[in-house]
Amino acid sequence: QVQLVESGGGLVQAGGSLRLSCAASRSICVGNAMGWYRQAPGKQRELVASITSGGRANYVASAKGRFTISTNNAKNTMYLQMNNLKPDDTAVYFCYQNMGVSGTYWGQGTQVTVSS
Repeated sequence: QVQLVESGGGLVQAGGSLRLSCAASRSICVGNAMGWYRQAPGKQRELVASITSGGRANYVASAKGRFTISTNNAKNTMYLQMNNLKPDDTAVYFCYQNMGVSGTYWGQGTQVTVSS
């Protein structure tokens, strides 16, 4: 069992920055990958960024150049640094950890609101 707790969401003006954190209850060095999804009202959940256990990162096109995913293995924490935020980035952001055959675990979500 893995518990994930997100933090760092909030209200920010367009062009501003936020850093989301996802603290895991156990080591994040195991498993296949971790990442962030987001879901805006009336829209499907969208994969924003992911990072493999080997450190390879991938981003949705709209996040490239603005968002950076990273991990601190010593703190069992994953981060999403979001710069130059846009109103379209407004959503609930969820972190996940893919543990392979053990399943995928999710955090409870954190709200990000970007005002124009």
